[in-house]
Amino acid sequence: MTPNPILALALFFAGVTLLYLGWKYRLWSRIFHNSERDRKTAMEDVLKQLYHVEYSGRKATLNAMAGALKLSDRKLVSLIEDMSGLNLIRAQADTISLTRAGKDYALHIIRVHRLWEKYLSERTGIDKSEWHNRAERMEHTMTSEEAEELYHELGSPRFDPHGDPIPLKTGEIIESNAIPLSGIRENALVRIVHIEDEPEAIYEQIIGKKLHMGQQLKVTNIDDHHVRFFSEGQTYELSSIVASNIGVRKLSEEEVFESGKVRLSSLRQGEKGQVIGISSECRGANRRRLLDLGFIKGTSIETGLEGPMKEPKAYLIRNTLIALRNDQADLILIEKTT
Repeated sequence: MTPNPILALALFFAGVTLLYLGWKYRLWSRIFHNSERDRKTAMEDVLKQLYHVEYSGRKATLNAMAGALKLSDRKLVSLIEDMSGLNLIRAQADTISLTRAGKDYALHIIRVHRLWEKYLSERTGIDKSEWHNRAERMEHTMTSEEAEELYHELGSPRFDPHGDPIPLKTGEIIESNAIPLSGIRENALVRIVHIEDEPEAIYEQIIGKKLHMGQQLKVTNIDDHHVRFFSEGQTYELSSIVASNIGVRKLSEEEVFESGKVRLSSLRQGEKGQVIGISSECRGANRRRLLDLGFIKGTSIETGLEGPMKEPKAYLIRNTLIALRNDQADLILIEKTT
């Protein structure tokens, strides 16, 4: 039987048309779902920002929220209208506030964010400068059930690696007792219990100074513009704006300020010391590695070889030379003996 060329051509074009329509459907479906996901993310960002504003005792205005979230007034108004319809927020004149349902939703987002930062700090070697942005992405995808599983897997932590309290599944949250470093009197002995990771520019300055959670400080001078303090063998100076993003609490009567404690990186050629411990900033696999290498409290240590650029340095510990970069040696706290 001779094939009908017209029928074959018609079938060919029909197949091409179906493939095209299928491709177009998938494309528009993807665009639609991406658009819906982006809108959900934007709504959750609004809820989280509103919670932080209300938690700090301020009122949220349309202009302030649009600026903080980098949204146009038009888009923010559209989101507010949708969220009001879902009974997540109340909008009165120029003021926006959370409903009970909105607050619960915001606390879920915050819980996921802080749990994920805790996970990144404890279970991975990812640099602290990346924790916040990675948690920002994860907070929009994890369910309440998954967050509860992670919470138990991490040992039911109360605080994230920056010292922020992690809300419970029920919405309860611990009140912070931190005092801004900029508000501490001179000669006070304090410990860092909170480091704010926003705005990013200020956070980068703090971690650039290698300040960390649990670090003891002695405030030596404070004025309207700067805060100066001594810690771990070094003298620091921060602007008041940067210092206000560091939360501290005064040492209790039982706590002793370890004035002789310095970082291993400060040990010079020919000097010796004794390991006091590993900084609380060092977590997870990195901490276990240093312990396995012998950096245990009470162990004697001295400098060995030094690279041409003064990094890495080799340290003699238990008759073994171990090479460390300066950022690794910063995590080991010692007391010099000679």
